Amino acid sequence: MAYTKRFDGRKFDEPREMEAKVGVIKNADGSAMFRFGDTIAVAAVYGPKLFHPQHMQNPQKGVLRCNYDMLSFSVNERKKPGTSRRSQEISKVTEWALSSVVNLDSYKNTVVDVHIMILQANASTRCAGINAAALALAHAGISMKELVSSVSIGKIDDKLVVDVIKEEEDYEDGEGATDIAMAFMSKSGDIALLQLDGKIRPAELKEAIKLGEKTSKDIYELQKKALKKIGEES
Repeated sequence: MAYTKRFDGRKFDEPREMEAKVGVIKNADGSAMFRFGDTIAVAAVYGPKLFHPQHMQNPQKGVLRCNYDMLSFSVNERKKPGTSRRSQEISKVTEWALSSVVNLDSYKNTVVDVHIMILQANASTRCAGINAAALALAHAGISMKELVSSVSIGKIDDKLVVDVIKEEEDYEDGEGATDIAMAFMSKSGDIALLQLDGKIRPAELKEAIKLGEKTSKDIYELQKKALKKIGEES
């Protein structure tokens, strides 16, 4: 049976309701929350601070460290506490995406730590985490060339869908499901992350990237509003 209607009734090119807030953790140097529907990510930034041990300091530039994890009860089946191979992988790809816009040359011998926690999960968690982390870095006053905005694009049978949910991730009918995590730089439009899980034809991938780029612009506008709001309140 072909995939003709999304599980939650959205249009194929429609993301879930999105929400962004800045300054959600008082004792952090910068913090933010980003939500795609039921998926909620919170990010906290600490630094820049001197990198210890001293022999690991880089006199040419600073280091960006990202740590992604999920609360044990953020998913229906309780997640085992502590890091996993998946969380380590997402931490690393998040570092790669954000390092492309952070001016690390301005922070010699230091480290900037970004902690991302998923409070509630219904797919697209790494994308929500990247969006929250980019906001938290900006809130912390970290020098950045531009922001990063991230969204997942799925392919289910012959349909491309924006902002994948869990049922779509697990879809096994027909050709099965493909999930692509994307992140775009806000000004240049360059791709900061493209992570493919599944199979997709080259022509379809090009179309998926166009969809991701279009949605990322809406995410960027939401990020800008959140930063402007906290600026007006401070």
